[in-house]
Amino acid sequence: MKNYLLPILLASFYITIAQTPCVGGMAGVYPCSGYDLQSEFSLNDLNASSGNDSWGWTDPNDGKEYALIGVDNGTAFIDISDPINPVFLGKLPTHTSSSLWRDIKTYNNYAFIVSEANGHGMQIFDLTRLRNVANPPVTFTEDAHYSGFGYAHNLVINEDTGFAYGVGTDTYSGGPHFVNIQDPLNPTAAGGYSGDGNTHDAQVVTYIGPDTEYTGHEIYIGSNGNSQVVVIVDVTDKSNPQNIAVISYSNADYTHQGWLTEDHRYFLLGDEFDENNVGFNSRTIIFDFTDLDNPQVDFDYFGQTPAIDHNGYVRGNEYYLANYKAGIRVIDIGDIANGNMSELGYFDSFPSNNNTGYDGAWNVYPYFGSGNIVISDLSRGFLLVKSSATDIIDPIAVCQNINVQLDQDGQIIVSANDVDGGSSDNSGFFTLELNPNTFDCSDLGANTVTLTVTDPSGNTDTCTATIMIEDDLAPLLTCPSNSSVAYDSGEDFYTLPDYAIIGDVTAIDNCTSNVTILQNPAPGTQLTIGTYTISFETTDDENNTSNCSFELIVVEILSNGDFEFNDGLSIYPNPTSNSITINSKNASISNITIFDISGKLLFSEVNINSETKSIDISYFSKGIYFVSINNQIIKKIIKR
Repeated sequence: MKNYLLPILLASFYITIAQTPCVGGMAGVYPCSGYDLQSEFSLNDLNASSGNDSWGWTDPNDGKEYALIGVDNGTAFIDISDPINPVFLGKLPTHTSSSLWRDIKTYNNYAFIVSEANGHGMQIFDLTRLRNVANPPVTFTEDAHYSGFGYAHNLVINEDTGFAYGVGTDTYSGGPHFVNIQDPLNPTAAGGYSGDGNTHDAQVVTYIGPDTEYTGHEIYIGSNGNSQVVVIVDVTDKSNPQNIAVISYSNADYTHQGWLTEDHRYFLLGDEFDENNVGFNSRTIIFDFTDLDNPQVDFDYFGQTPAIDHNGYVRGNEYYLANYKAGIRVIDIGDIANGNMSELGYFDSFPSNNNTGYDGAWNVYPYFGSGNIVISDLSRGFLLVKSSATDIIDPIAVCQNINVQLDQDGQIIVSANDVDGGSSDNSGFFTLELNPNTFDCSDLGANTVTLTVTDPSGNTDTCTATIMIEDDLAPLLTCPSNSSVAYDSGEDFYTLPDYAIIGDVTAIDNCTSNVTILQNPAPGTQLTIGTYTISFETTDDENNTSNCSFELIVVEILSNGDFEFNDGLSIYPNPTSNSITINSKNASISNITIFDISGKLLFSEVNINSETKSIDISYFSKGIYFVSINNQIIKKIIKR
């Protein structure tokens, strides 16, 4: 849109509207043909005074769709994954001042935003931040900024190469300003082209068209408004861009914007002033680009109203045109090779009239896989529409059998994605639901489940799969710590108890309620003095086995003399860091052994025959140890 012709707009405020079908030529207050209103946000909802450009982003992780709406004071981000109940997530404020002109494009999960506000440059915003927004709407901050130009009227991005092109900037005479955005948060200047003057808008593609001389080249098609021409430039070599052709056409007034057909053979151009200054209905000029060096005007297409055409985009065999006061117009270009184009339908976001004038639909974004279409409107803000033609093609559900294991609680929730074996839909998007999806120990073995695939139009398909529920977790078996015991009273042995019965050894399993614990040596075994490994084993109903053990030190029961010996013993300092001293008042010390809590022998000395003995334990690790004296008394010491 040419800035000096746009009148100052007064904001119109409207409440948010939910889905309204197109019935009898109207969707609520909006004239329509073949397109339903999904939802809308007014400028008041977006805290703005006027709307301008728009674009879209589909999250590659989950297919959620987001609308990116330019407004005078920033860029609004709207979650449209539920198109009937969109969520205004927040807004990135303008980098400098407000402006009626803002343009947005995307590359690798980043949004790139320019404006005609002085000093605005190019804002860069990480779109993955939209995934988890708490308490919307919020005020966002930009993630990076490019200041190689001060202002820009429009922005073009070739996603194949990772280059952005600012047009209508304060550099290169308004021609394209090249920016390498392959590292999105670190954009770098890459030159520019000033050979043909100021460009109002442009498209840059990696060429696949009929002119094989340029196959694979990066081709720039500029709509140069003031010059009233279309320019074709080979920008493959950024340091040496080459002009290919300059094309004029009849009744040229302000060459505004155009878009290639998907086969790159035809270019559809809109002239922003011709309807008003010449007086015919909305005109689209079709160029034949079979030979890029010698492009030709093929024919003109005239729409149903005198409204001014603004921005248009091709998707498949359809041309989506933001037609200002006539809203958006969807035009069949399937027979464009024979000079035939016809209107398929429309949604008029400006109900008052279809006259020439600068109000109504500024931009349209038709590239969502769901079929939802974004309209950004100068005075209405954001509208989301969709074709009334029902998608009657069911998705294709494909299942795969899987094996899954129960968790420690004996449960598992299976994701529908795990059972999906390659389901698909013509829209490119669908949701999955699995029933049942929650299983426990009662479901061990084969279970039949149903996977339901639903596309954005509500069409479904189902398939069944077998989920084998398995339990591969062994019981949790817990043993006591290493310990020492004395002989049974009046006996010369120690009788092993049943540690499971007395509760010192426990076993818990996720599915088997009562697991059997086997003990070795068996309960009732009589042990004499020494160190023994007491081991345990348990197996659940699924034959998962666990083992544990501990060391048991058996010593003789203290006789009367032993009691006297014990009472006269002292060990100091305890705890200690370096050494211990063992002192016996009532009997000579003949031998000393020291074990760690696992029963490992760390120190042994015999034939001491002294009442006092000092031992260096500075090299021991910090912990608890057991000192056996004369094979009669066991004392605990702590190394710190």
